[in-house]
Amino acid sequence: MIPRIVVDTNVLVGAFLSKTGGDNREVIRRCLKREVQPLLGVTLFSEYEDVLGRDNLMKKCPLTPRDRLVLLEAFLSVCEWVKVYYLWRPNLPDEGDNHLIELAVAGAAIAIITNNTRDLKGGNLHFPQTRILTPKQFSQTTFSL
Repeated sequence: MIPRIVVDTNVLVGAFLSKTGGDNREVIRRCLKREVQPLLGVTLFSEYEDVLGRDNLMKKCPLTPRDRLVLLEAFLSVCEWVKVYYLWRPNLPDEGDNHLIELAVAGAAIAIITNNTRDLKGGNLHFPQTRILTPKQFSQTTFSL
């Protein structure tokens, strides 16, 4: 079984904005190569669309708008849709990040990949089976199944 992960929006944005590749792009590459199974839910999908549609942010992107759309569609095509039926409300410092934990729990993800590990580790509820990793940590990780 392919390891299941949640890719935070800041990783996807980092992959789009990077001119040199880097660890954010490596996360997306591993998803596209189906080495890992990215999970997607309603809230995360909406967040991807919202943030990647911000012209002021994307003006720094080396990709054309068409290339960005193609890359986003390719990424979404390998994501597994997960319905979140129970809201765990881990009460993270940034309330807007709770959906990442909820998606990871609902989809039995082994990790959430984010550039914001501090806020994701600061909630009242802890789920030790789900690791919180930076893209660099993820890139250096070999998951044993």
